[in-house]
Amino acid sequence: MSNPEPPPPPPPSPTPAPIGGGATGGNYPARLQLDSEAPVPRWGPLVQWFLAIPHWFVASVLIFVGEIVAFISWFVILFTGKLPDGFANLQCMVLRYLARTYSYGLGLVAPYPPFEFATTPADPGVYPARVDFEPALEGRNRLTVGLRLIWAIPAAIVAYIIAIIAFFCWLIGIFAVLFTGGWPGGLRSWVEKGIRAYLRLYAYMFLLTDEYPPLSIE
Repeated sequence: MSNPEPPPPPPPSPTPAPIGGGATGGNYPARLQLDSEAPVPRWGPLVQWFLAIPHWFVASVLIFVGEIVAFISWFVILFTGKLPDGFANLQCMVLRYLARTYSYGLGLVAPYPPFEFATTPADPGVYPARVDFEPALEGRNRLTVGLRLIWAIPAAIVAYIIAIIAFFCWLIGIFAVLFTGGWPGGLRSWVEKGIRAYLRLYAYMFLLTDEYPPLSIE
């Protein structure tokens, strides 16, 4: 008589989901991550846009610098097929500063943003609005770079539509947070989508990547 076969091993237990909130930007090379469970003051969305005025000013100057760097990068990529590391790092700093300013100014995070200008693709981790990049330095697509202003029109339209919805969600969220002490999940999600959509659009327009921004409201 043959020996009975041993029973099959039990299936592996599923990997537990991470504890704590946090919305991420998916797999796009420009990613924003916010802690959705971090408390915000009741008055945050109502007044933080005003308290952020110094950062709005700095961000507007940095965006102007970023546009100049993107213009120079356009020629460099067309002639060499590469994005210089220094240009990419500078653009990462510009867009990170902008995303942090919006995250605070719209009342999604409570701590006041630092005047921090680290030129690194990886977020240095000094602020709860984390913005990471994966710049494409080699093997750039000269065709899509050369036609970037035209190529980006559909993505810009989608980002604009998301931003309009996000703006009205923010207006409603001002009173929701004021009276309840917290962001309703759906409203907060749309405000985050608005910031994330423009972060991706800027990363594409500033030539940090050739990967097209998702034409989706997700």
